[in-house]
Amino acid sequence: EIHLVESGGGLVQPGGSLRLSCAASEFSFSSFPMDWVRQAPGKGLGWVSRITSDGGETHYPNSVKGRFTVSRDNAKNTLYLQMNSLKPDDAAVYYCALPTNWETRGQGTQVTVSS
Repeated sequence: EIHLVESGGGLVQPGGSLRLSCAASEFSFSSFPMDWVRQAPGKGLGWVSRITSDGGETHYPNSVKGRFTVSRDNAKNTLYLQMNSLKPDDAAVYYCALPTNWETRGQGTQVTVSS
């Protein structure tokens, strides 16, 4: 069974930064592309980033492009999301997930952006 554990969330002021981590286990992490997705209160899951299995390509929606950077360390089975210039609209619970199945995700990590 795929196991994903997100961490690194917290409270940050607008314009601040956070680095999220996702520890993966029980599957061949290095063989799969990975997504970060988020869910704000009262909204559905929204796509935040994608990275290929080898980390060679990354993709972002316009809403976070230039501010967020996804990376991975396949030796550590860990996915990262560096978030800079955070805005109140970025506040959400953030999850890592397989692109083919967002329902398989961890418990998430809460990001709050507020002054």
